[in-house]
Amino acid sequence: MRHLTNTIEQMPRKSRDRAEWERTRYAESVKGVPERAEFKTTYGAPVPPIATGAGYDEAVERLGFPGEPPFTRGVQPTMYRGRLWTMRQYAGFGSAKESNERYRYLLAAGQTGLSVAFDLPTQMGYDADDPRVAGEVGKVGVSISCRDDMLELFDGIPLADVTTSMTINATAAILLALYVAVGKAQGTPPARLRGTVQNDVLKEYIARGTYIYPPRGSLRLATDIFAWCDAELPSWNTISISGYHIREAGSDAVQELAFTFANAIAYLEAARDAGLSLERIAGQLSFFFAANSTLIEEVAKFRAARRIWERIARERFALRDSGSRSLRFHTQTMGSTLTAQQPLNNIVRTTIEALAAVLGGTQSLHTNAYDEALGLPTEGSARTALRTQQIIADESGVTETIDPLAGAYWVEELTLDIEKRVLAEIARIDELGGALVGIEKGYQQHAIEESAYQQQRAVEDGTKIVVGVNAFTSDADSAGPPILKVDGAVEKRQRERLAAVRARRDRARVERAREELVTAARGSANLMPRILEAVEAEVTLGEICDDLRGVFGVYEPTARG
Repeated sequence: MRHLTNTIEQMPRKSRDRAEWERTRYAESVKGVPERAEFKTTYGAPVPPIATGAGYDEAVERLGFPGEPPFTRGVQPTMYRGRLWTMRQYAGFGSAKESNERYRYLLAAGQTGLSVAFDLPTQMGYDADDPRVAGEVGKVGVSISCRDDMLELFDGIPLADVTTSMTINATAAILLALYVAVGKAQGTPPARLRGTVQNDVLKEYIARGTYIYPPRGSLRLATDIFAWCDAELPSWNTISISGYHIREAGSDAVQELAFTFANAIAYLEAARDAGLSLERIAGQLSFFFAANSTLIEEVAKFRAARRIWERIARERFALRDSGSRSLRFHTQTMGSTLTAQQPLNNIVRTTIEALAAVLGGTQSLHTNAYDEALGLPTEGSARTALRTQQIIADESGVTETIDPLAGAYWVEELTLDIEKRVLAEIARIDELGGALVGIEKGYQQHAIEESAYQQQRAVEDGTKIVVGVNAFTSDADSAGPPILKVDGAVEKRQRERLAAVRARRDRARVERAREELVTAARGSANLMPRILEAVEAEVTLGEICDDLRGVFGVYEPTARG
């Protein structure tokens, strides 16, 4: 026992002890067995060989309890001990009928929420029969051009009983109006609808590119959704402010959070300028983050995110209600980490990423299918992706205690480090004049491009190992799994449906609805009631977008020299 006590007394206990250990015992060992690489976080900070108390005491002092500010340990007092996260599988392809069949399949398999993927024409505001989108209809999501499409998409799925997340931005107001129209047709009043519309168009200018109007016109539509849902859809999340696409475009973890929160600040400022109650609006906000395979860093990122948002909401916007300051977020595993080579390896990557999201305290989760680097997920691969979540939930044991990695030195140090770096990056964006001005100057876009370049360079020179791509390669999997392909007849059927809709609708009602929408857009009235009237009059998505293009204009990116 005396020998054990002496050993414990001699163990490093302070940061200076760690530094001495690194200079002596560790350095001597490295001479004999050199380190495999220079280890860094995704944002370039060195990863120490061990973590001790540096920063840990500060973190514990400010940690708090689950369900209480600053929400480091989760936004609910019981977290997964009371209720698991919502298991969503992002799905949509081809026609509304085909996607409806996939939704029914996933719900029967145990999915607890719908997550709708729309094709590029729908995202960009073009009808399926527009010659400019020939060949793209139904390819990367479901094609929606009119009320009939939306009615078929949710046929046999009672909207009163499900929550639906719609990943749509530039045309978010139209898709939300179509969803409300379907609910009304089913006998479900808007107040009973639950779900989320992404409605985060600012990140489109930064990272993704599916924008239509200039940023200020897009902000007008976003705030109109805020106000309308506040009055008509109290249980609806009016925006899902997305770091996911920022990360997928090549950002690091710090940029993902910083640019997302800078956008969130811009949305709340726009809502405040529109005279809306920030306490109520903030309570309807949700966020959307990526889960990378850097497990510990990602857990720390999610924990830091809750701390940062609580601070922003309290210090910048003086929100009093702690519920309005709590960060609720959806997570999706990363598509950019999936590889076409040895695609079964992607199951392991997705499992690590999903585990990071759960350990980090997500409120809902989508797991990518292993074959998505090759094409749209098949039913079998989608089922495996869902089973990944269910195994984590029911077999891993990580849901049985709240914030299970709390107190781990490296987790706490990383959480604090990410928090400090994110706040510093937000301060730089503030100096530029805010997120909107930064977008107009190309600041965020350029930062992401540089980060993506450095990541790709690390893969190409072998600094970053990607199993099956630049290491441990094999020709054994060259055949690959079966690929789901969208029937080319989908586009033809969509054109025929639109022709039938245009032939039967009440032309006078259509013209009146379009005229009222244009008049409202030229003024300051909320556009959502006019858009709802338009879709119920069977005005198509493309027609509504064309009318708004005539008022707001079309965004043209500013070239950087």
